[in-house]
Amino acid sequence: MRFQILGPLRIADGSEVVVLPPSKPTVLLAALLLRPGSVVSVGFLRRAIWGDEEPSSAKAALHACVLRLRKTFPKYGLSDAVIESVPGGYRIAVEPGSLDLADFRELRAKAQAERDPEAELCLLKEALSLWQGPLLTNVPSDLLRRDEMPRLVEERLRTVERACDIELALGRCGQALVELWTVVRAHPGHERFREQLIEALYRTGRQADALAEYREVKRYLQEELGVDPGPALRRLELSILRGDDIGPRREGGGPAPAAPVLAPPYADTAAGRPPAPSPLAAVSCFTGRAADGDAIARRLTADRSGPTIVVLSGAPGIGKTALALHTARQVGHAFPDGLLTARMTRDDGTPRAPAEVAAELRHHAGDDPRAAPGAGPRRLLVLDDATGADQVRPLLPAGAGGAVLVTSRLGLAGLLAAHGGWAHRLGTLTEEESFRLLAAVLGDGRAEAEPEAVHRLAAACGHFPFALRIMAARLLTRPRLSVADCVAWLREDPVARLSLPDDPRLSVPRAFTDALDRLDPRLADAFLRVGASPTERLSVTGTAGLLGVVPSLAEELLERLVDVSLLEEGPAGRYHMHELLRNFARRATGYQAGPPALTTRH
Repeated sequence: MRFQILGPLRIADGSEVVVLPPSKPTVLLAALLLRPGSVVSVGFLRRAIWGDEEPSSAKAALHACVLRLRKTFPKYGLSDAVIESVPGGYRIAVEPGSLDLADFRELRAKAQAERDPEAELCLLKEALSLWQGPLLTNVPSDLLRRDEMPRLVEERLRTVERACDIELALGRCGQALVELWTVVRAHPGHERFREQLIEALYRTGRQADALAEYREVKRYLQEELGVDPGPALRRLELSILRGDDIGPRREGGGPAPAAPVLAPPYADTAAGRPPAPSPLAAVSCFTGRAADGDAIARRLTADRSGPTIVVLSGAPGIGKTALALHTARQVGHAFPDGLLTARMTRDDGTPRAPAEVAAELRHHAGDDPRAAPGAGPRRLLVLDDATGADQVRPLLPAGAGGAVLVTSRLGLAGLLAAHGGWAHRLGTLTEEESFRLLAAVLGDGRAEAEPEAVHRLAAACGHFPFALRIMAARLLTRPRLSVADCVAWLREDPVARLSLPDDPRLSVPRAFTDALDRLDPRLADAFLRVGASPTERLSVTGTAGLLGVVPSLAEELLERLVDVSLLEEGPAGRYHMHELLRNFARRATGYQAGPPALTTRH
């Protein structure tokens, strides 16, 4: 026996499927199934069933409704004990495999953990096959349609988007088109689907259709929403007009690796895929980091007797990717066999398998598929956002003259201990560098008109390049907003407001949250508790008392937080956390203290 809610609410027994009639018991069952295994409050159930027209005896009426639903279960071979009365509400007991919504989410979770794109795509398609038409058509509840349906629809759209991404990456544009035509017409304002559709059309040789689709989405966005297409769509149009090669064009057969294009976490490039897969992406408005760049450049080019490894580490949003790309361009002349880049994580932050990255690098370089990745003897590889030493080792060049520049939130000490090389840990920008970055983006005129406010904005952003670019982008879209007013607005919530509403990827809270999601839960909990504590200078003894652990474990946790770039080690066994990270931890834990450095209270 199986409940099906991804479509009209049904009960299935093998091949026999019963669509439940619109009724109050049907609403009750839907409300419980939408939150399987969880307690659903009496108040929520009453609002779902009756809305604003609750009867005077709503409590008794709800109880009667539960009894009616329980009495219908035996005719479908179900026990009336499926619905449990618990303090505060009711809960439906759902066994594994007995609810399509639970199966859909389980398949999505398995797909997210999968490293092989073919296997991931198979799981995603299996999950999508569980959807059987419009949701809740036989469930007469305004509340469920208004509050619950959009969340389910969004889960499905994210799954479709990821599946289409994989098909495009594998060169199966024709297969992606089948799904994209349908989903674009159903959701005309969803820019990512439009972007995928335009890319698929162009890569299957339909340039005119691709440009027509761009004109259609531009018209829709301007007439219906009053906005222009986003940067990703505009770059894609430019690539089509220039006739750029934006990806593999193979259909069926063996997989065609996706182009190794970095998607840097900063405002001018993170809003979507760059226009064409080039060996090295450009970094616009790059400024500062002269000493860091020179040090890395010297290390990459100094000793050519063997392969050179440089690990560039630092906190999320500190500017590792931008500096790596900029420096790689500066030393490109020293590597006549070329420059190659690859992102080591997927968009959701999960690590890519070394074999997948290696195949991608070979494809993009035109190397023999049997050759080692980066086999050119004088080639520079930029491996962005590595998640561990084991992910990098298979990609290291074997011959002399080559070099690898790895960016990571980890120090990757094990990699350097085994293979040699240098570590370079990146800190925040200096005050002057922050000012010049903001001036470069905003324009000298605007920065010179409010120099003190620009300096205050840089401080409020913690001198993090990612945060600075987000606030500069906000000011660019609000030409009448003064920098001083922007600073005052930011200081009211100095973490949550470091984001852009039109692109959730451009968000400091999301960057920090993604960093925590990669950690062991115990280490993530230690970060939050340490960051939310009133103590700014941390010691092993004090942390042991704070976390309720022995000093040896406290020291291990502090050292691991240093290694993942969420904590800095000071002199004499002291540790400290950047104020932006401290504010994030305090906000995440609900800690309220006196006014921190970046917050103004009235």
